[in-house]
Amino acid sequence: MIFIVVKFPVKPEHAEAWPDIVADYTKNTRGEAGNRFFEWSRSLEDKNTYVLVEGFEGQDAAVAHVGSDHFKWAVANLGAYISDNPQIINVQDASDWGPMAEIQPH
Repeated sequence: MIFIVVKFPVKPEHAEAWPDIVADYTKNTRGEAGNRFFEWSRSLEDKNTYVLVEGFEGQDAAVAHVGSDHFKWAVANLGAYISDNPQIINVQDASDWGPMAEIQPH
């Protein structure tokens, strides 16, 4: 699995609307055959930062995502809504989600 985390620094005037701005992009990415997850969270430290956690089946799925019309839309349009370059972590050979051993329900 390819595991990607991206921090998006959103301009303050667009922070509340960000989920709506990326709604179609999110829906279309989640609909890709090789997408395992595509989840947005908002930073607790900075209300203008959104964090995207993505997983793709493998290299072919990631290449298909980058070649998709919705990814091309994101590249062409999201720059108008961000205050700085997004920061990314990309792990090529990640395993799947697993339970965290240190914290357990009780």
